[in-house]
Amino acid sequence: MGCASSISKIYTVGSAKKISIPEIAIFVPSMRVPVRFDLQRTLRGLIPRDLIDKLSSLRNQIVLVAEETGLVLQRLLFFCIFCLVAEKMREKTGIRKFSLDSGGSAATELLRILEDYLPFLLGLTKKENGLEELVEFKWKNLEGGRQETTVANSWLELLSIVHMMAVLTLSEANSLLIPKDHSDSGERTVSADSKKDAVELLLKASGYLEFCVRDVLAHLHPDIKKRFPKDLQEGVLWAISIQALGQGTELQLNLAVESQKASLSVKRRLACEQMSYFGQAHYCLSECDMSNGYGKKHLLFIKWKYLEAKAAAYYYHGLILDRGNEPSCHVSAVCCFLAAEELLSDSKKAFLSFCLAVPVTRAPPVCDAMKLLYQKIPDIASKKSQMYGYLLEQEKSLQVLPDLPEFQLSLRPDDYQLPEIHPAWDSEGWENQGQTLKEHLRDSEDETETD
Repeated sequence: MGCASSISKIYTVGSAKKISIPEIAIFVPSMRVPVRFDLQRTLRGLIPRDLIDKLSSLRNQIVLVAEETGLVLQRLLFFCIFCLVAEKMREKTGIRKFSLDSGGSAATELLRILEDYLPFLLGLTKKENGLEELVEFKWKNLEGGRQETTVANSWLELLSIVHMMAVLTLSEANSLLIPKDHSDSGERTVSADSKKDAVELLLKASGYLEFCVRDVLAHLHPDIKKRFPKDLQEGVLWAISIQALGQGTELQLNLAVESQKASLSVKRRLACEQMSYFGQAHYCLSECDMSNGYGKKHLLFIKWKYLEAKAAAYYYHGLILDRGNEPSCHVSAVCCFLAAEELLSDSKKAFLSFCLAVPVTRAPPVCDAMKLLYQKIPDIASKKSQMYGYLLEQEKSLQVLPDLPEFQLSLRPDDYQLPEIHPAWDSEGWENQGQTLKEHLRDSEDETETD
């Protein structure tokens, strides 16, 4: 679906039809999954049989687990669903045991297999092995099940694998923000520890995506990039990486609001940083093709979060300015409060547009930080406007909205490093395969004609 949901609520339409409208906690890219193909036939005779078997086995495991659990991850239903999937997996394959009692979610297990696959996949990207553009890797998008362009390039396979790791990590972050109590009665809350852990996962996901842009795309020819699906465009990858930092900052602001020790200056800084992150994310998308439904919803999400953060920034900036003794301080504060009120109203409209954009979503429970703003901003804007109304009339030249302070952004993506290439790729230990690349290609052509 493209948006990770905290919970889904079932609505009855008409007399019989029921639809599930998910509730958004973290915006997650649409999930792409690999498509099975005969990897052994492609590499036969070029590398040792054991190495081919390992590559094929691990990729097939990814295909199987992704197909069984991908749609569940897209909707982020409860982890107990994975128990059923894992049991089915045990019956189908003899692959490693699925750990259900050690934080074993579907995302965790799939991440583990992806990490096992990477050291073997990296051997295909080495120029000296001459296999970079030999294998045609196939992937499809779970949203609609459409198959994307098949590309014979191992770097695109690496890009797709690390991108999937980022999507799964964002899904894990979202799962931590699901309130434990899903009953309609009582207030649903998320613990401070869950929010802190979610921030760590957001930084990790941001690091995966930054790695994709800086270390993988450089190895791909521009002609190949033109054939990319829309969610692998460079600008989209950058936007989601930066957006994850913005959502991490949003959680930090929420924690600061809950803390009695956090000062107004700290809250203002966090709100300004959150606004900057979402502003940068929107800029990254400015040159991307966002004409599809998912792209439009993505833009609306960023607009909503940007306006919300800017409203918070002006609210806290106004509170700090109002501490001053000069009339100009109070006038500037009122301008901030009025701006915050207008921005908050615009953010609600943007949120409504986001919810109604396909795929349709519904409002999550308002977090503590925004709950406070929804209550305080209209109240203080009205109160201070009345209190300093005479100053606004007398000092009309001062009725200028002050600039928000600029701060150095504090959150950075985690530094992701690829694992070492598996020792099985040490060609000095290989026995003579007895078939040159030319002979291999000729055999493949003969098999194709026979088929």
